[in-house]
Amino acid sequence: MLGCADGKTNQEVAAELGIWPQTVGKWRRRFLERRLEGLADEQRPGAPRKISDERIEEIVVATLERTPKDATHWSRASMAAETGLSKSTVGRVWRAFGLKPHQVDTFKLSKNPQFIDKVRDVVGLYLDPPERALVLCVDESGRTGAR
Repeated sequence: MLGCADGKTNQEVAAELGIWPQTVGKWRRRFLERRLEGLADEQRPGAPRKISDERIEEIVVATLERTPKDATHWSRASMAAETGLSKSTVGRVWRAFGLKPHQVDTFKLSKNPQFIDKVRDVVGLYLDPPERALVLCVDESGRTGAR
């Protein structure tokens, strides 16, 4: 088990972050072995993605700015029919952007005309961070994540 400057164990850190202790150990080990370079994501297995940024933008914009003709909100099936993509693809895009059009009470449309550009910038940082950069985020619960 690797120690930390603040003396917390992998189990303690994992409990605070809601992740597996093995995950904490992996990242600590990578940092000790390769310092900051060890924190960069490694190549992932599998085929490269087939859906373009433009298609993703189409789903996000339609979800945020339009409603289907015969319903109050989009479902995965109706958005899939609208875009010609699969229901699972629509679900993955919505999950990636935190979109929940079925939760009408809590779903809010952004009025910011630069919303799509801002989303692309933020997602771009996570998908392809600049070399030697440390990208941090803080969500509403106050938890911090490093990428």
